[in-house]
Amino acid sequence: MFSKSKINEPGSKANEDSVSSAPTPAMSSPSQNEFKASAPKPKPPASTLSSDLHITGNIKTTGDIQVEGSVDGDIRAHLLTIGETATVKGEVTADDVVINGRIIGRVRGLKVRLTSTARVEGDIIHKTIAIESGAHFEGSVQRQDDPLNPSRQPAKTGNPASAQPAAKADAS
Repeated sequence: MFSKSKINEPGSKANEDSVSSAPTPAMSSPSQNEFKASAPKPKPPASTLSSDLHITGNIKTTGDIQVEGSVDGDIRAHLLTIGETATVKGEVTADDVVINGRIIGRVRGLKVRLTSTARVEGDIIHKTIAIESGAHFEGSVQRQDDPLNPSRQPAKTGNPASAQPAAKADAS
């Protein structure tokens, strides 16, 4: 791009600046492209719904959410944290659910954790669950290999349950 003779020639200060600064972007561009291609995209921080926020409607994201306010609607996320001051009225679905506050509705998660301040009124469908001492829970707990898929689960659990009482009735 530049000839060696121009770089070595004595010239004005402006000429030296333009020559010395011109190769820098050209040299850094390939390394930036290589860096962008090889580096994974950084994970964005969790979205926080503050304690003074009230939402009516469903929330859906592939990221993380921390709820401190109240939500009347369903929530779907990757990691969902329900704060101590939060109230959710609706179905909650996430890979990882940490409940410190109140949920009125079904909870679906691969990993579900109820802390000592949790209050849950509804069924919990999970792969793994942890319930700390002091947590309040009213509902049923059901373990499933794929709790995040609601379309398959009722048919899978509903048919054997309905078939068993019928078989018992025939045997009597």
